[in-house]
Amino acid sequence: MSGTQQLSEALRAFIKSCHWTFAKTYAATWPHEYIVRDRVDEELFIQLVRHIRENGYEGNFYTKRITYFDEDGMVYWTMGAPIQETIIVNRCTIEQTYEYRLKHGILPDPPKPPFPRPPVQPPAFSTAFTPEAIS
Repeated sequence: MSGTQQLSEALRAFIKSCHWTFAKTYAATWPHEYIVRDRVDEELFIQLVRHIRENGYEGNFYTKRITYFDEDGMVYWTMGAPIQETIIVNRCTIEQTYEYRLKHGILPDPPKPPFPRPPVQPPAFSTAFTPEAIS
């Protein structure tokens, strides 16, 4: 990361033109929005990802280190996959970030581990309909 250079006018226009999808799954705990690479201009998407990574700052989300970039009251990030594999850019307000919520004592409860699924039992086989049982 080389610094905190602001977004270019082209990237600002790109961000404003995108339809950001609200992440319903995290509405109660970590409200944020996202864009998907194959639903937007791919060249500008890649430029945005590069800008976040080259001009952002390292921060935490619990124990995970993530590169964040602040612009106009919003915080942008990806999940850190190589650029060719990155398909999502996320954003939220500064007040919804982990660091802000940690500092102000308003973190949601940590996610609970999923319940273990019971093993799938194979169906019981009956010999009532086998050729041996009929004869």
